[in-house]
Amino acid sequence: MNWDETTDETAPERPVGPAADRLVGSAADGDDQAVEAALRPKDLDEFIGQEKVREQLDLVLKAARARGATADHVLLSGAPGLGKTTLSMIIAAEMSAPIRITSGPAIQHAGDLAAILSSLQEGEVLFLDEIHRMSRPAEEMLYMAMEDFRVDVIVGKGPGATAIPLELPPFTLVGATTRAGLLPPPLRDRFGFTGHMEFYAPAELERVVHRSARLLDVEIDTEGAAEIAGRSRGTPRIANRLLRRVRDYAQVRADGIITREIAATALAVYEVDARGLDRLDRAVLEALLKLFGGGPVGLSTLAVAVGEERETVEEVAEPFLVREGLLARTPRGRVATPAAWAHLGLVPPQAAGPATGQPGLFDA
Repeated sequence: MNWDETTDETAPERPVGPAADRLVGSAADGDDQAVEAALRPKDLDEFIGQEKVREQLDLVLKAARARGATADHVLLSGAPGLGKTTLSMIIAAEMSAPIRITSGPAIQHAGDLAAILSSLQEGEVLFLDEIHRMSRPAEEMLYMAMEDFRVDVIVGKGPGATAIPLELPPFTLVGATTRAGLLPPPLRDRFGFTGHMEFYAPAELERVVHRSARLLDVEIDTEGAAEIAGRSRGTPRIANRLLRRVRDYAQVRADGIITREIAATALAVYEVDARGLDRLDRAVLEALLKLFGGGPVGLSTLAVAVGEERETVEEVAEPFLVREGLLARTPRGRVATPAAWAHLGLVPPQAAGPATGQPGLFDA
């Protein structure tokens, strides 16, 4: 192992192209990260939502402090923008410990991980975002580090190679993942606490919007906050982003006060409709309904129809459309639901479709 290797402790890879440009996208760019840092709660009492996870995590941290011990390793799973990074910082603050932040894509070699682990202080919190994207050699090294607080450093190559054990100070690993199913069982089993982050209810998002408005020194009424919360796709990060764009509109074209009318007009300018769908979401639905009669239609055909890459439609647009009950994935292709026809104000054709069991016309 080459100890001259440096580790890139950067944020996880961010999407590029259409996914990066979306106002309702759940990934954070550089500007978002800077604003989010100012809006993040500093302790569990200030953190809004995720009641079960907060209660369970509070017990874990209080018990560790009472014992004078390092907190157990924590795994947080859930969609982007729900507060996994914020909770990791709260864990460090509650334990009065420093935090080291890195990501799975940044750790491509075991040497990268060894360099980080060897420089940790006792009790330090290591936040590993997108942990499921870590390389396999680094993952195997992490097993021993989490369980025994040591790593074996391989010196030399071939028959003359020697393993030198390196003792590590006790530390707390906080892993975050958007795809918990990709984590191997041996890694999941080494976490003492696992919390799943749920999407936020509109009432919780209203509280998030009111709190962020106070911090941003923005005047907003109850109905204005409700309008923004209802279009935020259950995600605080999106709620904060929409709030900032509505604030801009209110300052430039109104008196600076955010009401329901101002919020609705501003978000119409940014092409975010009453249900939280943006241009790409509606393009997918309109193609599915108007061009293919509601489906079933193959993903590749649908992607060509909207002028996007297959991966963009599948990974960026579809998850929210499926969660909202506007689109269904079937073995024969994508199918629009009655709610999709109603949302776009269209009347479904009386032609044969999935309900009749007859073959679809667009099984590309």
